Amino acid sequence: MYRLEITPAIIGITLVLTAVFIPMAFASGSVGIIYRQFCISMAVSILLSAFLALTLTPALCATILKPHQRHQSKGRAFSVWFNTHFHRLTAFYASSLGFVIKHTGRMMMIYAALCLALYAGLFSLPSSFLPDEDQGYFMSSIQLPSDATMQRTLKVVEKFEDEIALRQAVNSNIMILGFGFSGSGQNSAMAFTTLKDWKQREGTTAQDEANHIQSRMASVPGAVTMSLLPPAISDMGTSSGFTYYLQDRGGRGYQTLKKAADDLVVQANQNHQLADVYIDGLGEGASLTLNIDREKAESMGVSFDEINQTISVATGSNYVNDYTNNGRVQQVIVQADAPYRMQPEHLLALSVRNRQGQMLPLSTFATLSWNVTPQQLTRYQGYPAIRITGSAAQGESTGTAMATIEKLAASLPSEFAGEWAGSSLQEKESASQLPGLIVLSILVVFMVLAALYESWSIPFAVMLVVPLGLLGAVLAVTLASMTNDVFFKVGLITLIGLSAKNAILIIEFARQLMNEGQNLIDATLAAAKQRFRPILMTSLAFTLGVVPLMLANGASDSTQHAIGTGVFGGMISGTLLAIFFVPVFFVVITRFTGMRKQSQKKRND
Repeated sequence: MYRLEITPAIIGITLVLTAVFIPMAFASGSVGIIYRQFCISMAVSILLSAFLALTLTPALCATILKPHQRHQSKGRAFSVWFNTHFHRLTAFYASSLGFVIKHTGRMMMIYAALCLALYAGLFSLPSSFLPDEDQGYFMSSIQLPSDATMQRTLKVVEKFEDEIALRQAVNSNIMILGFGFSGSGQNSAMAFTTLKDWKQREGTTAQDEANHIQSRMASVPGAVTMSLLPPAISDMGTSSGFTYYLQDRGGRGYQTLKKAADDLVVQANQNHQLADVYIDGLGEGASLTLNIDREKAESMGVSFDEINQTISVATGSNYVNDYTNNGRVQQVIVQADAPYRMQPEHLLALSVRNRQGQMLPLSTFATLSWNVTPQQLTRYQGYPAIRITGSAAQGESTGTAMATIEKLAASLPSEFAGEWAGSSLQEKESASQLPGLIVLSILVVFMVLAALYESWSIPFAVMLVVPLGLLGAVLAVTLASMTNDVFFKVGLITLIGLSAKNAILIIEFARQLMNEGQNLIDATLAAAKQRFRPILMTSLAFTLGVVPLMLANGASDSTQHAIGTGVFGGMISGTLLAIFFVPVFFVVITRFTGMRKQSQKKRND
């Protein structure tokens, strides 16, 4: 019977599971806020769990667990059956492990192949920022040509409301005429459609309803209707999908920039990986330009300020003063009567006072002209830009869509460049942070173990198991056709600590047995056999704990799937592979360090 101490293993596991989240706290951007929230909650819960394991759990075990007598075995048929079969499994594992340790070279070659598979799978996994959750509502933007009247826009709005009224899953709909995320005007309208509770929808989702209404409104002539889900994080963009700014960095002018953006949109809509790509903004429209001959006006004694004030008062309005009417204070506002400001000719008929007090018609030194001009000018990062929005096609990730847009934009002239904004920018930053986070987390865990055990070899043997856990996570997410989003990254960091946990249980006990005088192979086999059941039971408990996340249905199910699927796959591979590879790692590293010590001793002699 071996006298083994569990306290050092618990301390080592606690330090590892806590330290693995430290690099997440230093992540930048909005994703860093998510990481920090997760980091704090996990670290506190792990420390509390370790405290209870060292204090309350032993007392509970001594109180609750009692030895069973033979005559008390009645009614314990399942326990007896389970223990019998588990002993057989343990014996089979011990014999298999003995064979594995004899072929450490082959096992290390297999391990190298698994690491290569992890590298290929991780970098081929499509990326995204956050899952597009069903938040119970969707938005619809209605855009007509710039010269469309409000009455024409109202007809399209009525058609939209008629279609919405036929949908069983819709609870309410709010229409705002004259407003849109792209800009305000009489040719714009915005709808916010709220759905019923999940139990009353008959299985339909917000995305299904948005797709339906958009397909129905596609037949309305002269109007573009885009129905989109809200962004995953409020105030980070106006809708789901991607946001891309095409910039004019060469000073080519608006018309050249507009043509380049139109070409990019046409190519994007022809690509099967993209959907609903359009220029997000008000289009060009007819505008009336008042051309004033300033030199002629000045020669007649008319100042430009007088011209500006006259036009502003007549066509707009001007506050004069207040007066008291029946005890109420009311304002005096001057404006031309409606029939005298409806046509362009009425503007030229306005009279302007010159410095001599004479009234001169505006037509004396001003002319009118109609032009097609942009109604909206946008700048991004100091450059003239046009905003392009869209989404990934069905079955494609936003990361794939963004890569496709960048590839198409690369074919434009060199004077044009693009930058991401909103959630798309955060997705790019989070994707670039993942390799650094993994490396830093592994390094922090390694340094903690090195300080704990005062050795470089033992932490190295522990950390070799990390790729085995990550491999299962990548494989599970790939099979589920999911993406590499923020929550999957959180699961990967968590798996680093959980994978190291199993390795610590075996290596710590093997090290204790070696200190008691056993040789390397016997100590490794005995430790692996001794900790086989605790490793399987704790890993099984954690794995079953994330099953509800994998099978979640309803609100926020995408987020729960993103976390649960990766952790589930990682725990399976990190457990089944670790129980065979960890003893191999310990034997190989211990032999290597022993050979180095012997060679150094010979050199010193």
